[in-house]
Amino acid sequence: MFVFKKIVSAFLLPVPIGLFLLLLSLYFLLTNSYTKAKVFSILGFFWFLLLSFQPISNAIINPLENSHKSLLDIPKVEYILVLGSGHITNESLSITSELSSVANVRINEGIRIFKILEKKEENTKIIFSGYKSFDKNYHSFMASKLAISLGVNNNKIIKFQKPVDTRQEAIEMKKIVGTKPFILVTSASHMKRSILLFKKLGLNPIAAPTYHLGDEAKGYSSIFSSENLYKVKVSFHEYLGLIWSYIRGYI
Repeated sequence: MFVFKKIVSAFLLPVPIGLFLLLLSLYFLLTNSYTKAKVFSILGFFWFLLLSFQPISNAIINPLENSHKSLLDIPKVEYILVLGSGHITNESLSITSELSSVANVRINEGIRIFKILEKKEENTKIIFSGYKSFDKNYHSFMASKLAISLGVNNNKIIKFQKPVDTRQEAIEMKKIVGTKPFILVTSASHMKRSILLFKKLGLNPIAAPTYHLGDEAKGYSSIFSSENLYKVKVSFHEYLGLIWSYIRGYI
């Protein structure tokens, strides 16, 4: 089911949908259906034009990112959970280059919060989650490697290796914290779905969103850009995740 979900969702993203429209246009052109070819070429053109336009991409992602405010006043809790993201192991690179940009921001935000709490509470622990997918190393191992290099003591780190999605991370977390409050660190766009999944299982997460994408960038190159298309890709992934979770009764 997990693999099926990943495969289907991969084709329901902005670029695959836009390419499908253009392929249909090419097909109708080659079969001499010129009217249909024109229709789908226009649809494909405006699809990419509109989704790469900054005001539209921001309008799509902002409802997700604005669901929870940044955690500026850190409450006293025992555990911080940093949800997993991508990495590619390559020993010839530094650990920050092996981890994705999303992972780097999430992990650093988790460490920032951990260092603040560590001064107040000696028993504070930071938990990194993430399976290995097609890589030889678990993402949780790679995250802990970065954390240790930034001064986090290894005995303050817990690693989740089994969970392959957010709901499984919530199930694993409940074994440790039960109903006690804890800080949850993930991307701002992913926080809405994460909080709903965790609360459905009876947990009490405190949202600490990071890696915000919806800010209005200045400069002419930002009006139409691939970065705007990336925002829409992230948004589509989350909206699909919300729909899937609702259908399955997870939220």
